[in-house]
Amino acid sequence: MNSDRSTAERVAGLAGAAGRALLVVLDSPEEMPPELAHRLAPWTAATAGWLRGTGARLVVAARPEYWERAGALYPPGALHTPDRPARRLPPALPVGDLTRAEAAAARARLGIPDGAVREADARHPLTLSLLAGIRAAEVTAGRPGRDEVFAAHLDLVALRVAVRIAADTAPGDPYGPRGAGSGGESGGAGAALGTGRAGCAGESGAGWAGPSGPGGAGGGEPGVGEPGGGGFAAAGGVGYGGAGPGGGRVHGPGVGRLAARVAGRVHEAARRCLGPGQGQLDRAAFEELFPWRTGWASAVLTEGLLVPAGSGYRFAHEEFADWLQAGHLDVPTALDALVHHGPATPGPPVPRHRAGPVLEALRRLPAPEIRSCLTRLVGALNAFTEHGPVHPDRVWWASRLLRGTLLGAADAAPQLPVLHALAEHVAHAGPGEFDGRFWNRLRLPESDRLDLLRRLLPSDHHYLEAAARRLARAPQLVLPLICAWFTDERRLRGRPGATVATAAQALLHTHRALAVDDLTEALVSAAHPRADELLAVLAEDEPSALSRAVDRWAHDERPGRRVAAAAYGLATAPHVRTPADRELLRYAAQALLARPGDVTLHGSALAVLLRDPQVRARYLPEALDRFRDPEHGTRLPAAALVAALPVLPDQDAVFAALRARADGEVLRALAALTTPGLARRAADLVREHLAARPEDAPHAAAFVDRRLEQGPGAGPVLRPLVLDWLRTAPPPVRAELARVLAAPGGEPSRTLRGELAGVLLREEPDPAVLGAFLEALAAAASGRPEDRTRELLRRTGRRLLCVPGGPAVFEHRTVGLARAEPAFGVLIGRWLADAAAEAAALLGPGARRTLETLSRAAPDVT
Repeated sequence: MNSDRSTAERVAGLAGAAGRALLVVLDSPEEMPPELAHRLAPWTAATAGWLRGTGARLVVAARPEYWERAGALYPPGALHTPDRPARRLPPALPVGDLTRAEAAAARARLGIPDGAVREADARHPLTLSLLAGIRAAEVTAGRPGRDEVFAAHLDLVALRVAVRIAADTAPGDPYGPRGAGSGGESGGAGAALGTGRAGCAGESGAGWAGPSGPGGAGGGEPGVGEPGGGGFAAAGGVGYGGAGPGGGRVHGPGVGRLAARVAGRVHEAARRCLGPGQGQLDRAAFEELFPWRTGWASAVLTEGLLVPAGSGYRFAHEEFADWLQAGHLDVPTALDALVHHGPATPGPPVPRHRAGPVLEALRRLPAPEIRSCLTRLVGALNAFTEHGPVHPDRVWWASRLLRGTLLGAADAAPQLPVLHALAEHVAHAGPGEFDGRFWNRLRLPESDRLDLLRRLLPSDHHYLEAAARRLARAPQLVLPLICAWFTDERRLRGRPGATVATAAQALLHTHRALAVDDLTEALVSAAHPRADELLAVLAEDEPSALSRAVDRWAHDERPGRRVAAAAYGLATAPHVRTPADRELLRYAAQALLARPGDVTLHGSALAVLLRDPQVRARYLPEALDRFRDPEHGTRLPAAALVAALPVLPDQDAVFAALRARADGEVLRALAALTTPGLARRAADLVREHLAARPEDAPHAAAFVDRRLEQGPGAGPVLRPLVLDWLRTAPPPVRAELARVLAAPGGEPSRTLRGELAGVLLREEPDPAVLGAFLEALAAAASGRPEDRTRELLRRTGRRLLCVPGGPAVFEHRTVGLARAEPAFGVLIGRWLADAAAEAAALLGPGARRTLETLSRAAPDVT
């Protein structure tokens, strides 16, 4: 060992002296002897130290399951991180299928015509390589896939091995030397397979390999074209002839029967590779199955079916070995040993890199059996989450077998019940192995995939990123599927106020540029309030797209689309900026007006035309007539008429129409007028209407509230109007105003709102009006700073103490509101504790005791 090390160091030194670092390639490190594998950490540290000391470089070619653990043992900075590293692993370059261009070049180089291999496997390197050898043997029929190619490769190699054996036998003895194929001295394949033994399970004590699979029952060996062989190859005639070692051909049924015996022993070798070891055939087992003295060993090694590996032998191609071994694996027994009953004892656990045969065996089961096995694995994960802790290998195997089987399925749709159960598990336990990339890689119809992502979203908002990737890949297909999420109001964990429906809105809005026209169609087809909300936002953010949509819908024969054209034409009109967009809206509105059967849409169509400078004067008389007298349709919306008013040619006629049909809708709409002259005329109209119709006080209060939110610029017109009402209007009107002034409002309104509230709290003589103020104050307690609420509460109480009947109103209302409004009740409790003397001056002893009791019983919700 020391000699080998010094030699390696001298070679590294020579390479370094020549200006080049020595490159060491380590292939399949998972095949290291078990005793070394158990000392992987010190071995890795020593390797890293040797590389650092010699300046050499190391390339490791390993299975992901091995690198998952081994790569993490290297010191920080020792590993190279490629531009596109493997996910969920220490830094590594993933090696998978060829790209389409690479596969085409490989097929051309190997002489494989286009269409000669099944599409699903046309980029699989080993399939292409083995198929090239099969086609070279003049087997070209059919369009095989991976399984057929592997089976045919086994047939072909078994035949070539048989030819070599037969070439070394005495003339006339097609079966080879005595005992070579009869199970005599060598304990041949027929004898071994005929016993029905449990293979490595019986020999190693691992217990995860069941009775032998194809070729393992009944004492026979699989013939060419039988389950252990490949029908694709047999159809081409490989089973009855092949190239001999010297290039000639050997014919006859004797060689075919001998090839069947070779195949049977290969299956037995595969069965013996199962178990807790490294997937190798030890030297004794190899020599039992392929004796050296009869030429079997040299034949299988020369043909490259098996290769030396350490102290034993392994199959040359790992994936082919997994495929072959899987046919001899008892899946329920294996899952019991790996997951359901835990790692086998005594003996070492099955190495994780031996997942290949288990996954391959699961893949081969009928769909109902796969579903049963996978359902049990999900159940195991649920049990581990609920009852843990458990051996980490059990969790790893359950997760990895679920992941690998589902991702490897050519069609995962038959496993939807399993996926639904897995999604429920993930929702409770977290993503683990099943992040958004997993769900995106499943071979599923998009409708099923998006439904799964919807189910998962409340547990982790990152699944929205997976949905975004699907949306970017196929927006036309995915947009309607995301719109279906609008009915899901489940809340998202860690996102206060967010639901699946609002997340869908945000996703569609964020990625609207992918296909904005398709988005508008998907939203209008959804016919859901959430879709309507998003269309309203798009009317402002994407007026050109909405203009195109309105034009399409206005000319659509479906009545629902024309209703949408009227609604969203009106919503879009204020935001258009280009002549082209304005023209589209104009043509859409005119198309609606041209349909007598759509009279209920004419009001909205006219409102759109009033915003068009080219035609507004022409359509104003008709619009005013529609506003005054809608006949059998709907009248033109007051908000639309008011919105167009600043640019209309005859404003007096418009105000006359508004005054003639004034109602709550008109009063609320008038608040949109902000230019001084029009705002003053609007205020006068509201004052006149309220004097004649005091029952419309709520609408007048809404007018005031909206104008307050427009900021200080509204003061010159609004202040005198509100002060006049506070001093002269009847109590019901003043009560409605009190509710508006007690609201917290937005930042622009707070100064003027506070000033007017101060006037009310100084001058209001009616306890009912002050009681309305107190109710609004309590209802909005959670939306206002506590010190501001306390101040207004004190001022309300002091004012009520000064008016007849006021003290009783203050006590009764305060107690009742503390019960009804939790946030207000908590605030009152803190007020009593922090300012007892102040509270005592405003509340009697009985009211204070009641409020203290309520405070102690109530949770803190502020």
